Amino acid sequence: MDEKYKDSQELAILQGAVENTNEAFVTIDENHRVIFYNQAAEKIFGFGWEEVIGKDLNMILSPQCSRNHRQAVQRYLETKIPRRIDHQTELTATRKNGETFPASISFSVAHIDGRPFFTAIVRDLAETQSLKEQVAKAKRLAALGQIVAEITHDIKNPLLIMGAYARQLIRIAQDEESLKKLNIIAEEVNRLESLLGEVNDYYLLKSLKLEKFDIQVMLQEICFLAQHDCEEKNIQLECRTAEGAAWVEGDRDKWKQVFLNLIRNGIEALERGGNLSLQSRITGRQVEINIRDNGPGIPANIQAQIFTPFFTTKERGTGLGLPICKRIVESHPGSSIEINSEEGKGTEVRLALPRYEPANGIL
Repeated sequence: MDEKYKDSQELAILQGAVENTNEAFVTIDENHRVIFYNQAAEKIFGFGWEEVIGKDLNMILSPQCSRNHRQAVQRYLETKIPRRIDHQTELTATRKNGETFPASISFSVAHIDGRPFFTAIVRDLAETQSLKEQVAKAKRLAALGQIVAEITHDIKNPLLIMGAYARQLIRIAQDEESLKKLNIIAEEVNRLESLLGEVNDYYLLKSLKLEKFDIQVMLQEICFLAQHDCEEKNIQLECRTAEGAAWVEGDRDKWKQVFLNLIRNGIEALERGGNLSLQSRITGRQVEINIRDNGPGIPANIQAQIFTPFFTTKERGTGLGLPICKRIVESHPGSSIEINSEEGKGTEVRLALPRYEPANGIL
């Protein structure tokens, strides 16, 4: 084989491999100017190839990183001592839009025709960090779940006994004052039993019973169940589901729990009546569901806390409704929930689920 052809072939293979890797490759010369910038670098940093090639590396570095990097290059040129070369380190990098992200970076130097060329290989650690946080959260929840299971077991039995005795005494109570007190006891026992149930739902989320179902049919059921409460409270309920079936795979009962909880929140927000809507649409491979109300909205200073367990603004709320919804949604891969609210204008909940698409087209 012709050596020239062989060299060019190997170079093409190498360039193709570097272009299609997940790590960003950025090469500069001794003047700090970018001479190579692969597709992964475009994706990670947000700057296009044409924006960067031939420009100073400062373009894609934060001011602090730029100073440190320039000093390191200059020190190497003067001393030929590689302090960071062949070492990997972690730092916080910045994208074109100003967003910061954790990154792993390693440096190498190559001398070609007597000139030094410095290459940085950058890996975006944002996804890795997110997965680590999810694993850590799952471990914490599992540990808490064990404690919750033991505590609820010890509390539930005395509660059942108290509730049973209170209901027995209510049937035979003679004076109004005693009856009033016994009713309060019975109501509080019921409330605590409900709280224990929600605590179990949050910390001891049971395994999913996966099945294929048409979520459009479920949403119509939800609207039917909510209609009576809406009429009683002078709420105009609008239900608009996309045409045709929208099959998904998941735990039907848990998704129903999510939608009922969110609709109930909307109804409770509209104390003086108003408009509540549930809409669905199919976008590509997803089904999107929006639930909107024109109630008072959520104050901006507490919006970041709405998914925090036990945080509530309701007088008798447990603060577990939305956290449970979030846990159920996130336990279904590819699904998401987002809440946007503006004080005085209302609240919108957006949910997305992946559509079920069988390989052979048959359900």
